[in-house]
Amino acid sequence: MLLQLNIQNFAIVKSLDIDWQSGMTTITGETGAGKSIAIDALGLCLGDRATTNIVRPNSKKAELAATFETQNNISAQQWLTHHDLLLESSSECILRRVISAEGRSKSYINGSQVPLVQLKEVGQLLINIHGQHDHQLIVKSSQQCKLLDEYSDHKPVLDEVKHYYQQWHKLSKELTLLQQSKQQREAQQQLLQYQVNELDEFALQLGEFETLESDYKRHANAQDLLDTTLQALQTLAENESFNVLDSLRQCSENINALSRLDNRLNNVAVILSDSLIQLDEAGSDLKHYYQELELDPQAYAIIEDRYSTALQLAKKHSLTPENLVGFHQELILELAAISNDESRISSVVEQIAKTEQNYQQAASALTDSRKEAAKKLSLLITQSMQELNMPHGQFHIAIDSVSDNSTKRQLTSISANGFDKIDFKVSINPGQTLEAMSKVASGGELSRISLAMQVILADKVITPTLVFDEVDVGISGPTAAMVGNKLQQLAKNTQVICVTHLPQVACKGHQQFFVSKLTDGEHTETKVTELSEQSRIQEIARLLAGDKISQHSLANAQELLAS
Repeated sequence: MLLQLNIQNFAIVKSLDIDWQSGMTTITGETGAGKSIAIDALGLCLGDRATTNIVRPNSKKAELAATFETQNNISAQQWLTHHDLLLESSSECILRRVISAEGRSKSYINGSQVPLVQLKEVGQLLINIHGQHDHQLIVKSSQQCKLLDEYSDHKPVLDEVKHYYQQWHKLSKELTLLQQSKQQREAQQQLLQYQVNELDEFALQLGEFETLESDYKRHANAQDLLDTTLQALQTLAENESFNVLDSLRQCSENINALSRLDNRLNNVAVILSDSLIQLDEAGSDLKHYYQELELDPQAYAIIEDRYSTALQLAKKHSLTPENLVGFHQELILELAAISNDESRISSVVEQIAKTEQNYQQAASALTDSRKEAAKKLSLLITQSMQELNMPHGQFHIAIDSVSDNSTKRQLTSISANGFDKIDFKVSINPGQTLEAMSKVASGGELSRISLAMQVILADKVITPTLVFDEVDVGISGPTAAMVGNKLQQLAKNTQVICVTHLPQVACKGHQQFFVSKLTDGEHTETKVTELSEQSRIQEIARLLAGDKISQHSLANAQELLAS
């Protein structure tokens, strides 16, 4: 429940502290005094949009804080715990809002700065505010559906419908995109298939180009290799008149003989001996290479053709021949991806069909639940209308469902709320047929019907605190007393705060505040005062008689408070 509301420099409020009690609290005051100012401040604590003109003139900022007791509010405590905002030493929840004169806003929960959206989230678990124009909303089909769903208490079924609708919408969007790009993909697929086939046919292997390049150079220069190798071989070992090996061998033998006469030649003898061995090995290897080297025009033609093709393909695709194999693999993967898109279309079509089936089953269950709840709620609202001085009032919730009109549902018109169109119908006078609320009910009648719904729904969808901001507009006389009784009845289980101009409603409060506006000609300030028992008599009398309070009006006020 709401414990305290602190307001600083808000609109025409300089400073205000309001302590709230359990049960029913009524707020009254003169016209234009700002009876709803506490409700407006409370709304900002709960995350309402802030504007610059809410800051009191000549003030730098407005500060608003609402303190709630959450000891018996399990949902709120779980939310605070989940967001690590629960106070260790207290079960209170303090929502605070600071708004600068420039319009900048900061939000706090239990002293920790939080995004504004978190004020809204936790606020929905703490309090429910019904505005003075709420009755105008109940003529709208969307609002009627929302009210019925709140009463029905079938959130799991509704969530299931929303889940399948979102899934269906996502898949349908994906299918549209796939189908729109199908022609482009087909053209790309043809090009890729041609390129892949061409590279498949060539079938260049990893590292093959490097080998091709080496073989091509060898075959292209085979005659030079043969001639130069033979010349080198002759010079080194096979020329009978002179060759390097014979000359070096003779030189080595001579120096070796001399080293036995002078050991200082030993090192030279060793070097010559080693050189002789190495040159001998080189000559042997060179002879072997020469014998293996051959001119093969047929092999050269094959190598030249493959080498040339590799160069052409690389140039065609604007890359180096060494990267041709990797490029080939990339094309294969890209082609496979396009093929996967085609198979994805089939898969998405199947998933859409399955999702539609699941949606229809969930939507049917939702329709059944709504119809069952609609019967109960229609009876309850009919009864409440008759108690609120509409003795012949009848209320009926009509549900127009696709399932009732077609054996095959057309999913082009589905929504996140199912197939149903909800229509609240009323009859006010005897013999009058049931018609849409907007055609039959007056403003005052709509207010009473709206209040009846809110009282019924408050029992069903309970929050610790309910605020009614002049929801009794257009109501007077005996009806006003019945409205007061309804609100007081509601306050047995829930904290009720009601801004009202009706004495029959104001007198039902366990606590009453009076809102007044003071001015010195230059500055204006709103005050909120908790009324004593005697002051309440004066205020109820003022509401009954206006500014001229008589003994008769005072007696009537005492009678109302006593009742």
